[in-house]
Amino acid sequence: MHIVDRRLNPGGKSLVNRQRFLRRARAYVQKAVRDSIKDRSIRDLDKEGEISIGRDAISEPTFHRAARGGNRERVLPGNRDYLEGDRIKRPEGGEGAGSQAGQGEGNDDFQFVLSREEFLDLFLDDLELPDLAKRRLIGGEVEGIRRAGYSTAGSPSNLSVPRTMQKAMGRRMALRRPSGADLRRIEEEIAEIEARDPRRPEDADRLEKLREEHAHIVRRRNLIAYIDPVDLRYRRFEAVPRPIAQAVMFCLMDVSGSMSEHMKDLAKRFFALLHLFLSRCYEHVEVVFIHHTDRAAEVDEQTFFYSTVTGGTLVSSALDKLIEVAAERYRPDNWNIYVAQASDGDNMSQDNPRVVALMQDHILPMAQYVAYLEVGREEFPDATTMQSMTTLWGAYAPVAEAHRHFVMRKVAHRREIYPVFRELFQRRGVGERARS
Repeated sequence: MHIVDRRLNPGGKSLVNRQRFLRRARAYVQKAVRDSIKDRSIRDLDKEGEISIGRDAISEPTFHRAARGGNRERVLPGNRDYLEGDRIKRPEGGEGAGSQAGQGEGNDDFQFVLSREEFLDLFLDDLELPDLAKRRLIGGEVEGIRRAGYSTAGSPSNLSVPRTMQKAMGRRMALRRPSGADLRRIEEEIAEIEARDPRRPEDADRLEKLREEHAHIVRRRNLIAYIDPVDLRYRRFEAVPRPIAQAVMFCLMDVSGSMSEHMKDLAKRFFALLHLFLSRCYEHVEVVFIHHTDRAAEVDEQTFFYSTVTGGTLVSSALDKLIEVAAERYRPDNWNIYVAQASDGDNMSQDNPRVVALMQDHILPMAQYVAYLEVGREEFPDATTMQSMTTLWGAYAPVAEAHRHFVMRKVAHRREIYPVFRELFQRRGVGERARS
């Protein structure tokens, strides 16, 4: 049975109720957030926005009278035809006819605005860098907080009530503080003697002793407090070194002349999602942007996403640049290295053997995970209808079969970007990553 409390909310409860609603309708809101990504521009990926969910997602259980079943007693005034126990014949014709459709517009969706923090929390909820295995204690924010027993001083918010009451009880027992039961027993006996009529000769002496004992008990109870400042115990915390996983993500993108604006937009959207994910979820993840034509260059984020460089295609130049940067700044012994590459699959045939050699002999041995995204032309309905074997895809296919941490995917439209991205970086236990 579900009971819905429809009482008006007291002041200051709006945020709590909003969070409760997001928890209850989380699956529906999460789906709406992911669907809204398809229509967003790269610049607006991490901004707040309005989303819509169906009315059935916010329906609440209510009590209502069942149409059938149960024992019913009815009072029908003015009945002259039936008596108690009579059987009434069921009317013929089955179910009643439905009413005609009404006029006017309905509202089937519930719309509301998510803040930037809420949007990103729902959008990136079940993603992580795969196989974040290597650990190293790095400088900077290396201190964590852990419980370290109790102290006699601290913030009121850290007061430990159970431990305080335990200390107070031990002190009262050690000092033999009279209990309330002893006090009530003496008061009842005094009241009984005072109410006795006539009194016995020994009642006067007994009454005097009881009053002295009562005064003594009251005095000791006042001197020995129920809870004393010496009983207070506060939860204590201390800063301890905590290992922080550090990772670097290399983003490689083909910006050659064979890449149309549609293809570049797909690649940019994939890397925009990747950059948003990394910068949001991991404090100590560095991102290296490398774009290439027949020459490769390490660039900043703005240049990587919005530059207009064009030229020929030489994929090995990007891999050479990756190896060079990794050797200079990111030793595999200390860094978790991840690589994401986006291309249309066109490359000079004589360059493919060198690409495979660089990938197998240098990049895969030092990388935790390598993802290759091949983007298709706009006229393809979806990724399944793309050209089955480009030169680069054909060169990479044997590599992917031999190495589990090298994966390949194809996309042809915006709507396919997020499902592929989520498949590549889905948290372990949420779903198994498919292999090419």
